[in-house]
Amino acid sequence: MDAAALRAMQAPIKERYKADPKAGFITLKAKGSVDDTHIACKVETGRALAVAGLHPATGGSGLELCSGDMLLEALVACAGVTLKAVATALDIPLQHAEVAAEGDLDFRGTLGVAKDAPVGFAQIRLRFDVETDAPQDKLDQLLKLTERYCVVYQTIRSGPPVAVRLERR
Repeated sequence: MDAAALRAMQAPIKERYKADPKAGFITLKAKGSVDDTHIACKVETGRALAVAGLHPATGGSGLELCSGDMLLEALVACAGVTLKAVATALDIPLQHAEVAAEGDLDFRGTLGVAKDAPVGFAQIRLRFDVETDAPQDKLDQLLKLTERYCVVYQTIRSGPPVAVRLERR
């Protein structure tokens, strides 16, 4: 897909959202069920069932997906798609591009071993390795706009309020 095709595809969508701002507000959903016999949660992805469990650093077998890994994978997926869309829109040819994310966790926090150890990532690093002939000023713009429009990056960076509740069935 080139820039013209991308613009043509998105133009009617953008016009609809300009005319009716409420049409642009969509609630995405995720759903899972706690496993009856194992310490695991079965997450419905829409295409397959992903089974998340304890990370080996907390006693897990390593056979199930780690939700921390899944968070980083979501960041890589979103950042990669956004990078490609922005590069396409700006006519920046990418011969090859790779996206990598790393996150530092202190598992003492999630295991309750040390009250001063944080629960969650202490730091996340996102890296893009691109092969292109584009000049540096275009690459600077590519990075800036990728950061600006990547939903997962902006969500992690901004830390929106999260409402949590427990309901008895």
